[in-house]
Amino acid sequence: MSAGLNLRGLGPKRKAALQQEGITDLPSLLDCLPRDYLFAENVQAIAEVQPGPACIEGVVQTAPSIQYYVGRSIVRAKVADTTGVMRVFWFNQPWMAKQLKQGEHVVLHGMVQEKEKTGRSLLNPKIIRDKGIIPQYKPLPGLPGKVFASLIDQALALVDDQTAETMPENFLKENNLCDKGTAWQFAHRPQSKEQIITAQRRLGFENLLMYQLAIKSMSSSQETGPEMDSSVFSTEAFWQQMPFAPTGAQAATLKQIYRDMSSPKPMRRLVQGDVGSGKTAVAFGAAVFAIKAGYQCALMAPTELLARQHAANAEKTLSKYGIQCGLLLGGMKAAERREALENVKSGAWQFVIGTHALISKTVVYHNLGLVITDEQHRFGVKQRQRLADKAEDYVPHILALSATPIPRSLALVLYGDLEVSIMDELPPGRQEIKTRIVPQNKRADLYTYIRDKAKAGEQSYLVCPLVEDSEGEEQDKQSATALYHQLQKSALSGIPMALTYGSQPEEEKQDALSRFYQNLASVLVSTTVIEVGMDVPNATTMVIEDADMFGLAQLHQLRGRVGRGSKESWCFLLGEPNERLQTLTQTNDGFKIAQKDLDLRGPGEFLGTRQHGKLLNVYGISNIKLVEETSRVVKDLSENPQKAGLYTRLMKMANDRYANQLQDTGMH
Repeated sequence: MSAGLNLRGLGPKRKAALQQEGITDLPSLLDCLPRDYLFAENVQAIAEVQPGPACIEGVVQTAPSIQYYVGRSIVRAKVADTTGVMRVFWFNQPWMAKQLKQGEHVVLHGMVQEKEKTGRSLLNPKIIRDKGIIPQYKPLPGLPGKVFASLIDQALALVDDQTAETMPENFLKENNLCDKGTAWQFAHRPQSKEQIITAQRRLGFENLLMYQLAIKSMSSSQETGPEMDSSVFSTEAFWQQMPFAPTGAQAATLKQIYRDMSSPKPMRRLVQGDVGSGKTAVAFGAAVFAIKAGYQCALMAPTELLARQHAANAEKTLSKYGIQCGLLLGGMKAAERREALENVKSGAWQFVIGTHALISKTVVYHNLGLVITDEQHRFGVKQRQRLADKAEDYVPHILALSATPIPRSLALVLYGDLEVSIMDELPPGRQEIKTRIVPQNKRADLYTYIRDKAKAGEQSYLVCPLVEDSEGEEQDKQSATALYHQLQKSALSGIPMALTYGSQPEEEKQDALSRFYQNLASVLVSTTVIEVGMDVPNATTMVIEDADMFGLAQLHQLRGRVGRGSKESWCFLLGEPNERLQTLTQTNDGFKIAQKDLDLRGPGEFLGTRQHGKLLNVYGISNIKLVEETSRVVKDLSENPQKAGLYTRLMKMANDRYANQLQDTGMH
């Protein structure tokens, strides 16, 4: 089963395309599971179709025609059966105009929409050549869908149940699992929904089990950390010095952190909190305790913008304790850097804040006892470990922060070795941000609103998905640079504006941000570079161009840049109303939004990296029951002496499968 791929229709170019996706043998090919299924076995008569998902069968009455608008296209056709006629539309899919011919018999699966004036129509349907349950695969570059389907058929014919199996028969029975060969057959060529569920359970169970075992093997319970004296400082003393009372979640989380840091076992804690839940204050409370106990603290942020923001806030918050804070960045001038390095080495800087510069070889710490990483998912294991390795005779405590809410099922898998604290309360007085979807034809009204807000002294963000106009499919999307220059000459002429984006020279970026912070610019046009780290209480309006290009979790993060003061705040999503975007208009709860995002896009796209997608290409990752079940199995295997042999065998298998990839991701 583990031999290379030698299948019909697979030449050197196609084999190379598969290798790019990590597909090198039959098991890895069969592990490319369908991302969805079309249930085309239940064809409905056109006259009986109701709004929602539907499958119709008929004859193409009117051949597809195409119309182009500004950056948009619509393909129209009509399909008829003996009961009626259905209008069919494909939006921004011009190639569909050549897919059907008049008089052709066709089966279509799509979403039926009903309007009062025009009646029912079928939107963006897929053309199905055969009835039944049709697996839907992620398109692979250089590999047509028909060729991939043929490769799957050949691979299934070569599967040997015994050599395919990875787990003992008695273990499968104990956990109510089918064998792997059957699971592959059911996943790729299902005859019923029940077979799909059986496959989802078997393949999801194995991958989740292996992944959690691999995480467990990377954690050592033998490590010794800095046991900090709990009598030197208390959480109550910290909160008394703050200008606000903590929320219940803040108080409980900081107490737990102090308990962790008072233990000889190194703390490994992730604090997950929605935008504005007060994670930074909790992190500063942890830093004060470490420094009062005689240790140095380092905080690593993913961007210079966020590092500077933390440094400014730390200076305000910790100066009352006489704590010296310092900022270490990659772009420092030589003399400035030498002085900074000496301050770190001597311990003159008790709280060191920076970016990846903190883990460079030239940085030597002075009794490093606490490492804080902000935006946990943006750092890989190696990066955090390199910072932790800067300590001398012990392993420092690690506190990871994340403002990206991750659903509980995914957090259990990603951070199985970390203790997770959830901060799900917002401080009193925080404004609830109102959200509205704005169609493209109302853009002018939106710019008038921004102009009025600027005249009233309030500030606005305009966020675009691209920096420069690209070619191909995205050529009609607004870019930050183009929008900035366009608005300067038209709708917002005379309004002071600033522009920032990821690849902008650092000096220009800092100038733009400084102008916005000081309210010298009423409007900041940007890309997602402002997703984290921007805290401007006077900013009350967020406009997101082409909102459909962003994930829900990212849209929620961007929305959180406003509503930080006492004034009413709005977030406007430019795009067409749909179920996905409507989620943001219905709730400000980041955890509910994250769960919806995960359900809609899957773990790979949700986390935003190819590595994560490969690791978690499993069924059921959003199924909390399956995740919890595999977590219990891992616990039982590790603690039951009678299963020691099986535990060792499965642990080796898990390491062979995942250990190298885990090292390079931000999951652990």
